Amino acid sequence: MAIPPPVAVQRPHMVTFGAVEGENRGGKPFEPRQREDPFFWLRDDERTQEDVLDHLRLENRYGEQELEHLGELRQTLYDEHVTHLKETDDKAPARHGKYFYYTRTVKGLSYPLHARKPVVGDERVPLPEAEEELLLDINKLGEGKPHCDVGVLKVSPDHTKIAFTVDFAGDEVYSIVVRDIATGATVDETVTGTDHLVVWGDDSTLFYLTLDEIKRPDKLYMRKLAGGAGAAQPAQAEDVLMLHEEDEQFRVGVGKSASGRLLLVEIASTETTEVRYIDLGAMGPLTVVEPRHFGLRYEVEHDGHDGLLILTNKDKAINNRLMRAPLGSPAAENWAEVIPYDDARKLDAAVVFKHHVVLEGRQGGLTQLWLMDKDAASGALQPATLRLMTFPEDLYEVGTSENRDFDTKHVRIHYSSLTTPTQWTDVDMANMDERVVIKEHAVLAFDRTLYKCKRVFATAPDKTQIPMSMVWRADLVSDIDAGKEARKPRATMLYGYGSYGICIDPGFHKLILPYLDRGMVYVIAHIRGGGEMGQPWYEEHGKYLTKRNTFQDFIACAEHLVEENYTQPSLLAAEGRSAGGLLMGNVINWRPDLFQCIIAGVPFVDLMNTMCDPSIPLTTNEWEEWGNPNEHKYFDYMLSYSPYDNVRAQPYPNVLITAGLHDPRVAFWEPAKWASKLRLMKTDKNHVVCKFDLSSGHFSASDRYKYIKEKAFDQAFVLGHLGLKDAKKQ
Repeated sequence: MAIPPPVAVQRPHMVTFGAVEGENRGGKPFEPRQREDPFFWLRDDERTQEDVLDHLRLENRYGEQELEHLGELRQTLYDEHVTHLKETDDKAPARHGKYFYYTRTVKGLSYPLHARKPVVGDERVPLPEAEEELLLDINKLGEGKPHCDVGVLKVSPDHTKIAFTVDFAGDEVYSIVVRDIATGATVDETVTGTDHLVVWGDDSTLFYLTLDEIKRPDKLYMRKLAGGAGAAQPAQAEDVLMLHEEDEQFRVGVGKSASGRLLLVEIASTETTEVRYIDLGAMGPLTVVEPRHFGLRYEVEHDGHDGLLILTNKDKAINNRLMRAPLGSPAAENWAEVIPYDDARKLDAAVVFKHHVVLEGRQGGLTQLWLMDKDAASGALQPATLRLMTFPEDLYEVGTSENRDFDTKHVRIHYSSLTTPTQWTDVDMANMDERVVIKEHAVLAFDRTLYKCKRVFATAPDKTQIPMSMVWRADLVSDIDAGKEARKPRATMLYGYGSYGICIDPGFHKLILPYLDRGMVYVIAHIRGGGEMGQPWYEEHGKYLTKRNTFQDFIACAEHLVEENYTQPSLLAAEGRSAGGLLMGNVINWRPDLFQCIIAGVPFVDLMNTMCDPSIPLTTNEWEEWGNPNEHKYFDYMLSYSPYDNVRAQPYPNVLITAGLHDPRVAFWEPAKWASKLRLMKTDKNHVVCKFDLSSGHFSASDRYKYIKEKAFDQAFVLGHLGLKDAKKQ
């Protein structure tokens, strides 16, 4: 018997907004008011409630039933993806001291292996005859586990041990494992309930973060490992608490300076930063660089000598200025500007080497790298030497890669474009023209000369020009550069995100090839709320009380593609994940007529109910992103774009919703509730289909083959609804 579209039972429930006694509802909560949510019962924080799990299983069975006819296409797409995959391959090796460290994959195995080979001389890659030493086989680590994610793997300063973090549930709660490299023996696996980070101090000292009840990293611990083979390790309760951040709007991060001298601890909310450091050589107390005060953000790196390099928005530098402070007196009153602030140039990171500094940032809507020299004798920065790295293509994505050695003349960068697979290149910092491509990501059965890309612009309602990056296969779509009248509308995928200042750059995306090889056009909308055009694109025009710009920009991009005859609504699909799911929910509420189908991955669609409740992970921290609906200032505005609250009686396009049961970022009940409400309200016969992964979290499957299967599932849905079910790869 056919399963009807599942609509969850409605049960009366009132959600309280504003002040609630005993809860942190923000600084200025209004008097309590309530809104009804009849699907609230689908919330299950423990993920064990049988009636809720039964509903998710029913959703999955319904989805399988409705999309059964696409089974053959899904297998075809999966096979195509595998033909592009070099299943046995290795990543570009990173030189670190006397070893090259790298990961590699093996055909048929789901997870990578971590390994190293010795450095013999001045070589940039291991010699062919160099013997490999296996550090970690994640396939063995994950045997019998439905999910296995290694957060980080760090090598001890003396290169004798590894420490790594692992999550077996997909809920982003990790445990720490320490192993001896020579023997492979586990030295320590005592510490649990941590963030994904772990940092070595000296060869027997670890620093790590634990999580509070809302999965916020709030405590920094120092752990001293016992020496000697087989030595009993201390209990986790014996570790030294170095810092406890009690303000729920702040999260703690920890890292090590490139020089290896300083432990850097960042305490940050979206709007405000406080950095503290420890000199690992002296192991003194944590020193505050500049105490937090609202609106001041800064990042710190050791300059390799007696100072700190600081990227900051101080003095209204919205795109960040580069400053320096003495290590002994690091307060803001002692910060001195290194290079003049340029409002057209956004600075994101300073990568410090013994004789050079590489700056990462953005200009002209693209990622950029700048290089600056340091005086050989004193280590002082030489601002006059600042120069921009240039690249041959008009659209690209570039950044620094793994650079583990402080004293080196080369910087490792990664570069790709919409038509060029990722390349890892060593650049001589004394002569930027001296570049050696160490490795290019292998994409089999791919001819880059067949593909073209360009940038086009849509006009938003406030007349802002919104860039889009477009890629297509030129032998299948030959008229895309023709005039509007001569252009034939094509099946098109429009992708967007537009939140947190995160950029979706025009780099290489191997997984979109099945679209392009069937004559589709793939477009990235660089909408406000992202940071593609600099920090104002996000901070002034895409958050808080300007957030609706994000959704209007995406609609303007879709309208432009239709008006210019690149596509038409019956041939237009859209996709967004997480906060991009918030985008999808709004554009189909506002302009459902523009799209044939959408994919909403782990969609953040229950904005009001989630953001009013401080017990839900990320809520308090994200009041500085969206606003706090418990306050008068934000309640009405946020309600106006909360997708779940604005579902209405109207036709909707075909919708595929994917989610993970253990997702701590966007709880599974948000998409579950949204699907039921869509089916209850919509006036058409189009699909609303869900796929709940009951063994993963926010970032989908950790198994690389399973992940490809999930992508094939999504793409089959799109191709089926765009009339390309029977289209063959060309």
